[in-house]
Amino acid sequence: MADELVHLDVERGAATITLDSPANRNALSARLRRELLAALDAAIADPAARVIVLTHTGPVFCAGMDLKETRGANADDQGIMEFPAILDRIWTSPTPVLARLAGPARAGGVGMVAACDVAVAADSTTYAFSEVRIGVVPAVISVTVLPRLATRAAHELFLTGETFDADRAVRIGLLTSAVPAADLDAEVDRYVGMLRLGAPGALAATKQLLLDSPTGSMAERFAAMQRLSAGFFAGEEGQEGMRAFAEKRPPSWAAPTS
Repeated sequence: MADELVHLDVERGAATITLDSPANRNALSARLRRELLAALDAAIADPAARVIVLTHTGPVFCAGMDLKETRGANADDQGIMEFPAILDRIWTSPTPVLARLAGPARAGGVGMVAACDVAVAADSTTYAFSEVRIGVVPAVISVTVLPRLATRAAHELFLTGETFDADRAVRIGLLTSAVPAADLDAEVDRYVGMLRLGAPGALAATKQLLLDSPTGSMAERFAAMQRLSAGFFAGEEGQEGMRAFAEKRPPSWAAPTS
C-alpha cells in the first residue's frame, strides 16, 4: 500500500523488505518498528521466501531511533524497549537475511546491519555509533554489533562516535562487501543467487550452528555434531542433494523460480 512505511515483496525466491520513510531518514519510529516486525514475521513464515533482503528508499538506510518520539518519554515508554524484538527476528531468522545499503546507517540502523547474515553496501556509505554524542549508550545494538566487530575497533568507535567509511566497515567485520554504487544490485543478486543454492533446512540448521555457543567437552561437541550431520545426510534434503549431484542436475530447491 502507498501509505506503508515498510513494504514486503516476494519474487523469485527473495522476500524484499523496504524501509520507506525517507522524510525522517528511515528513522525507527513506532509505526516503522511495528510494520518492520510484521514484515519480518511474514517473510520468515513464507515458504516461497528463500532469502530476505532488507533495503531502503531515499538517501539513508536508517538513522536509528526517531528522536522526536523519544524526547520527554520516561524509561518504560522509550521506543528502544521494542527494538530488541526486531534485532532478534533478524538475528535468529531461519531464512538468511541480507542487508542492502545504498546510503548511510547510524546507531540502531547499524545494529540492524550487524544482525543480518550478509551485508552489502555501496562504497560511498558511512556508519557511526553516534549514541554517546547525544548522551545515550549503544546498549541494545551491542548485542548484535559486538559479535561482528574487531574488539579494538568496537572500543574506539563506540566511545568516540566517529564516522567511518564502508571500506573500514568491511575490514572490522560490519559489512560483508562494499562495491561501487553502480554495482550494488549486481552484488546483492550474486549473494541472493548463492544463498538460494542452499537447501532451506540445511541453511536454517547451519545458521543455528553459527549462532550457538559451544558447550561441553570436545568429545561431547563432536558427538552432537555427528548426530546433526548424520541426520542431514540421511534426511530428505541430503538424499535429494546427493541424487542431484549423481544425476548432474540442480537439486529441487535450486530449480529456477518464476
